Amino acid sequence: AGADHRKAFDTLGVDRFLAQAVADGVPPFAVASVDGGAKSYWHPREDGTDSGAMVMDELVPILRGRFSLGTNTALYGWSMGGYGALRLAMRGAAVQAVAACSPALFASYGDTAEGSFDSPADFEANGLRGQGGDFPDVPVRIDCGNGDPFYFPVRDFVEDLPTPPEGGFEDGAHHYGYMRRMLPNEFEFIGEKLAGAVTGVAP
Repeated sequence: AGADHRKAFDTLGVDRFLAQAVADGVPPFAVASVDGGAKSYWHPREDGTDSGAMVMDELVPILRGRFSLGTNTALYGWSMGGYGALRLAMRGAAVQAVAACSPALFASYGDTAEGSFDSPADFEANGLRGQGGDFPDVPVRIDCGNGDPFYFPVRDFVEDLPTPPEGGFEDGAHHYGYMRRMLPNEFEFIGEKLAGAVTGVAP
């Protein structure tokens, strides 16, 4: 998301949801969060920053080396981070699964949040509009509330995908209550896909 790395733990509670998921039988995995910047939008910017590349080129290798982790990786994000997770997976990031909750997708450059894209050309290149067919062979889950302001762009994006993703649409808005409600199913999805990648057997 666009907050600092503590938001995932202090507000969303990913550590607590992960502990419960593992207790319920989901194959265990580790979770890490990173500061993305309030308006980075996880893609290359004209000032030279690229928080999306930082995740795959810096954060993931550091975590693997420091904690002796395996090579299987999944991406999860909500809101701006949901967009970022989808974009990285679509651009060929070496991941075994991607889950996005309430991804902040826009129908047009005129609809974008201030500072999210540098120009109309930036939006056309990175906004994911009309690019649903570009996913590689990566399992995808997308959840969005039907009361979310991003509902229509997300729905259109999902409908463009050649293979329907897991997840779906249900009552909910763009707030942490909805996102926390989705986490158990999203973590089950991630855990099973990562475990399947290790064994070579699809869950």
